This record gives sequence, structure tokens and C-alpha cells, in this order.
Amino acid sequence: MAKKILIIEDDKFLRELIFRKLINEGYDVKEAVDGEDGLKIAEKEKPDLILLDLILPEMDGFEVLAKIKEKPALSQIPVIILSNLGQREDIEKGLSMGAIDYLIKAHFTPAEIVEKIRNVIR
Repeated sequence: MAKKILIIEDDKFLRELIFRKLINEGYDVKEAVDGEDGLKIAEKEKPDLILLDLILPEMDGFEVLAKIKEKPALSQIPVIILSNLGQREDIEKGLSMGAIDYLIKAHFTPAEIVEKIRNVIR
């Protein structure tokens, strides 16, 4: 059975790029454009991994991460943050809140992002 990935990303271009790459790799991919929707999909689908942007409409990625980690049904799902926020404080905050990795968008190609995902859910 294909591993399920949830992408919570409001940037349509990037989301679709990663979505296509993951589909081509054989993953079952769900997507959300904001945190509220992302949480609903996470609860319904119980993905194997969540790729989470921080700058989202309504509820930011840190809030989403906090809510994921406080729900027993979701707290064990690995979360990789994918963000333009590259400040040390943001990175440390994300990792201390339970993200397993923090990728700065400008530093990674979609192929490298997929490789990171593959390494986590192997």
C-alpha cells in the first residue's frame, strides 16, 4: 500500500510541483492550502508524513504543528517543515516543537525534498 503524504502549502506552484513529484514516486498524496484544512485532512487520512509550510493563511504552520502534536491520533506522524523562514530562531522553534526536519525552500529542489521524505518514511 502506498505511503500517504499530506502537503500543507499555500503556494500553488510549489505545492503542485511537489505533489507531482511524489505521485510519480508512487506516494498517495493529499494537499491542503491552509492550516485548518490541513488539520482536517490529517485527522481523516492519518498520513505517514506531513510536509508543512509555516506561512499559511489564517493559522500559521507553528500553530498547525502544535495542534498536530497535542492530538494523540496525530502526534506520532513525522512532520517536515518546508519554509522560507530561515532564521535560526524559527528553525530551533520548529524542531523543538517536534518537527523532524526543517527545510528552507530556497535551499532545496523538489527532487531533494522528495529524497528527504523518502528517507524519513522508509
